[in-house]
Amino acid sequence: MTQTIRRRIAPLLGSYRPEGDKSLSHRALLFAALAEGQSTIRRFLVGGVTQAMLRCLRALGVPCELDAQAHILRVQGVGLHGFTPPAEPLNCGNSATTFRLLAGALAGAGTPCVLDGSAGLRRRPMDRILEPLRLMGAHVSSDTGRAPLRFAPAPLHGISYTLPIASAQVKSCLLLAGLSADAPTAILEPGPSRDHTERMLAAMGAAIRPLEAPAHGAVVLPQTNPLRPLDLELPGDISSAAFLIVAATLLPGSDFTLLRVGVNPTRTGILDALRAMGADIQLLNETTLAGEPVADLRVRAAHLSGTVIQGDLVVRMIDEFPAFMIAAAAARGETLVRDAAELRTKESDRIAGMASALRALGVDIEEYPDGFRIRGTGVIPGGAALGAGGDHRVAMSLALAGLIAEQPITVEGFDILNESFPDFPSVLGLNA
Repeated sequence: MTQTIRRRIAPLLGSYRPEGDKSLSHRALLFAALAEGQSTIRRFLVGGVTQAMLRCLRALGVPCELDAQAHILRVQGVGLHGFTPPAEPLNCGNSATTFRLLAGALAGAGTPCVLDGSAGLRRRPMDRILEPLRLMGAHVSSDTGRAPLRFAPAPLHGISYTLPIASAQVKSCLLLAGLSADAPTAILEPGPSRDHTERMLAAMGAAIRPLEAPAHGAVVLPQTNPLRPLDLELPGDISSAAFLIVAATLLPGSDFTLLRVGVNPTRTGILDALRAMGADIQLLNETTLAGEPVADLRVRAAHLSGTVIQGDLVVRMIDEFPAFMIAAAAARGETLVRDAAELRTKESDRIAGMASALRALGVDIEEYPDGFRIRGTGVIPGGAALGAGGDHRVAMSLALAGLIAEQPITVEGFDILNESFPDFPSVLGLNA
């Protein structure tokens, strides 16, 4: 699908409640499958990436009932070792979260199977889960260090392992495997990554705890009792909300509120980064939902200035960089980002893809192996036809650029945004 986006004159007003958090939807679905008993998950994200996890779990013999209209999911858990070996390779599509989390669960369950995905997912390196899973004793093989992975039953051992790069997906993979190990498993990280896995597993009765400061990571003990089923409502996704936050910040006269958004401190780096640039973002009605901090985010239009992003802040906003790059391009002054090499191994190389697109739109941007430098002038010229590169966040970011650019922007492959945020065009009036 090709979409042309033209400059929006009207401000963004009113309110919107984002769909359920993608990271939490993935985890709630998989963890419910590993529990014993029926789980009910409300405000479940219905998108391409979560459909991949749903499809894989059904192939493993897990009964799942999804009411897509009501966003309610019911899962009959089969326990930590209850998967049925699938008749065919499990297809994770383009969802690396599905692939990495499911790899840990499959290793722990001892389920013989093949785990595979799309051509894009096959290009993504998986050595960061292969090495530690093998240290735990898992029988998992790969010809290239990438998908497909082949699993065979094997007893697992507890280990203490330090991740070379902070990653919630890799940490979660190993913690899930550790539930079935013969001794505690400790995962240490060089910086803080999102802790949704620790929070949710603890609520289900797992003996899991975060490492005490200044260390980062978590320890999990072998699970001797069944995991309790879930009955919860998921917060709104801050990664999806980020696009609307940037839009409301950049569109003059905007005053827009995002309702019941997850504000887990391991995920709010984008708020800190935008505030450092001068954004007007207020947290209202703070509360807790499903063990996660939640708030309404009121965003008013503001003029932005350049900033510097590096270190731990990068991990706390890793999924929001495409949207942030549009904010930086529209700001006045220089924005520098370093320590973000992880962006090159997402659904696409987001540094290269976004840098190429922004250059085509007339933005002054310089790439580095681990980041970029944008020299903002307060204006995005626009006037180009660009491809989304099969990346939902790139597609939405280019649409943000179109809303403020001087000339229209055409985005090819725009419908890839249905992977994570199907409501995006209607909220911003792109279908009008």
